Amino acid sequence: MIRLIFTGRPVWMTALLLFCAYMTFIYMPFDLFYKPVAEDVEVWFGFALRGWAAKATEPIHWLIYAAGFYGFLKMKSWMFPWAAIYVAQVGIAMFVWPMINDLGNVGAGIVSGAVFLLLGIALWLAKDEFSH
Repeated sequence: MIRLIFTGRPVWMTALLLFCAYMTFIYMPFDLFYKPVAEDVEVWFGFALRGWAAKATEPIHWLIYAAGFYGFLKMKSWMFPWAAIYVAQVGIAMFVWPMINDLGNVGAGIVSGAVFLLLGIALWLAKDEFSH
């Protein structure tokens, strides 16, 4: 199993696989089952949902990370274009978040948004990697 995780994909995709594994098996179960509703926040397209609205959408995030874990693990063909689209939308959310929440740090939003948009482009260009 360890060899399956660390072979068959570029290193940066292995990092995404490990991130999806962490989110699927550690963070999302904590977020859904342990974190109090009053503290819950889920962000979609840069807009924050809080409380029960956040709790209600957590299974969707959990499903996305689980699909990412499985898709990167097996390098499934359906990961193209969905991984690239999802990561690009995170980039847009990172850009939008400081503006709509009046955080005053638009520069950080631009930088973090650009990083995710570049990652989305890399996933888009890596179409041939997803061949199974």
